[in-house]
Amino acid sequence: MSNVWDSVEPRVYESRIKVPYAWQAGETASRFLLALKNEKKFLGKKCSKCAKVLVPPRKSCPYCFVETGDWEDVSDEGVVETFTIARRDTGIMPAKPPFAYAVIKLDGADTGLVHLLGEVEPGAVRAGMRVKAVFAEERTGKMLDVKYFKPV
Repeated sequence: MSNVWDSVEPRVYESRIKVPYAWQAGETASRFLLALKNEKKFLGKKCSKCAKVLVPPRKSCPYCFVETGDWEDVSDEGVVETFTIARRDTGIMPAKPPFAYAVIKLDGADTGLVHLLGEVEPGAVRAGMRVKAVFAEERTGKMLDVKYFKPV
């Protein structure tokens, strides 16, 4: 038995939706972002139960579901855990394709953060690659205060 939709040709409608929004970062994310802006350093929060250092920091541990405790300084260097190459420009990309996004586990952290890689050809990116943060000259308290991570 055939489906009525079998004879319908798929259509693609290209458009753009712009939805401006703002939200309060909260106490935990604000402290993290202000440390990037003002001190060019990364902070994590240590879980009071499992002792994992979470970067980016969380108010509650996603593993134990308890409130996190102490703030921890972590390194601006780390390791690429996994990555992907962006090859198509969507009009809102932070860099001109092709470029790499990576999950980076900073030294001293137990979780990874997603960020851009720079000063490296996309084909040369590898899991296990050591990288270091490159900070923007002008910082505004956003994640892109870190321009990208480069190989070390």
